[in-house]
Amino acid sequence: MEKLISLINQSKYIVVFTGAGVSTLSGIRDFRGKNGIYKDYDAEKIFDIDYFLRDPYYYYRYSKNFIYNLHTKNPNIIHRECARLEEQGQVKAVITQNIDLLHQKAGSRHVIEVHGSPMIHRCLRCGKKYEFEWISRIVNDDRIPHCESCRGVIKPDITFFGERLPDKALSLAVQEAGRADLMLVLGSSLVVQPAASIPLYTLENGGKMIIINDGQTPLDGAADLRYDDLEPCFQAIAEKIP
Repeated sequence: MEKLISLINQSKYIVVFTGAGVSTLSGIRDFRGKNGIYKDYDAEKIFDIDYFLRDPYYYYRYSKNFIYNLHTKNPNIIHRECARLEEQGQVKAVITQNIDLLHQKAGSRHVIEVHGSPMIHRCLRCGKKYEFEWISRIVNDDRIPHCESCRGVIKPDITFFGERLPDKALSLAVQEAGRADLMLVLGSSLVVQPAASIPLYTLENGGKMIIINDGQTPLDGAADLRYDDLEPCFQAIAEKIP
């Protein structure tokens, strides 16, 4: 932990890259972990755009318990410490693959959501926008949300498999990663492309990388430090970085 704290304190421009593993302490299951969603559901089918267009009920049925109950979830020590380090000026940006909104809930201001956000849903036929709260009530009543104007199917502004990442978010993420002298990769298996390549921009520009993830990643060999368990690392950060 001394090396972890020292490297953070020495850095001038820290960028955090987070995956589903950072939210397991908040009661949200990850995808590929020991108790991940992949154990129970075909998550690739849930988030496949072609399958959604054929059968949107599959997405809404199986995402109900980990997306449309987010009002019951609270940030954990990882989200809170990332927000605190940002407030102190050490963390410059949080790039997240997550769609749970917990970084924002914790107080992080510069959050780049590379896989989109469920805060806005849109009708695929006429483009009308709907707020998360309205959609959530319908989904939790086991119904598929349809557009009030044209009865078209409504889809969240989440990037599904088969869709392009949001251009603006991806461009901003690459820009911030390239500026970083230290990239903290937290709770990501770094296998979902193209987002998983974002930390490479830090390495290519001479920055360092710390990976904290329960499970191997393709970039483990390039990390300056590598840990398995997020919670003790962030307890140390909370205690030793005032």
